[in-house]
Amino acid sequence: VQLQASGGGLVQAGDSLRLSCAASGRTFSSYTMGWFRQAPGKEREFVAAISRSGGTTRYTDSVKGRFTISRDNAKNTVYLQMSSLKPEDTAVYYCGADGNRLSTYSNLTVDYWGQGTLVTVSS
Repeated sequence: VQLQASGGGLVQAGDSLRLSCAASGRTFSSYTMGWFRQAPGKEREFVAAISRSGGTTRYTDSVKGRFTISRDNAKNTVYLQMSSLKPEDTAVYYCGADGNRLSTYSNLTVDYWGQGTLVTVSS
């Protein structure tokens, strides 16, 4: 599986942005998908994940109520809708595909990574 992330950019605090991650191959629906981010000088952290069917999602506390993850299995794409962006959301965002269940999804279980897309939020 090859993943191509896009949609990053420079926005102001309070703005919205939607990230996309397009996957190659015909087995997209068999992967739990998610997003991670890595800010300068920090470790990569989990942001959100979505089950294979799209029926269940999980978020880190700092983005709950502001970010929404979704997927379109017909288009082999996962999205991250980000609203009310804050300067602390500034990071390179990576999508990841994991052949395991949502309950175990983490940076240690991801099988395939996208190349990352930079999100910069100015104050």
